[in-house]
Amino acid sequence: MTAPGTRKARRRGRGLRPPRNSVDFATINRAAMAVLPSLLARRLPGGRVKGREYLALNPRRLDQHVGSFRVNLRSGKWADFACGAGGRDLISLVAYLDDLSQIEAAKRLAATLGMGSGGRDVS
Repeated sequence: MTAPGTRKARRRGRGLRPPRNSVDFATINRAAMAVLPSLLARRLPGGRVKGREYLALNPRRLDQHVGSFRVNLRSGKWADFACGAGGRDLISLVAYLDDLSQIEAAKRLAATLGMGSGGRDVS
């Protein structure tokens, strides 16, 4: 395998630019963070804000008490302390909630946010 950005990769036409149909995870996560409270209210209804965290029931298990499933409102990191699930961003949260791969979750989140499927703004 040839590492991107090396002379051999550039000769083969694999420069530093991502492929046309690639998914821009960072852009999608930034856009989701900009509307995080409304996104969480829609995806995890019935939750509440406590300090810097959004606490909700985990829809993937028989959760009966709010508190163990949390999303950090500043970083987007999330965790369910009751079952050990967790992730570092909102794409991973969508992947967990909808049982999707990271790429499919990114595309779904981008579509929810009105972005192109690769995370580019369509406006």
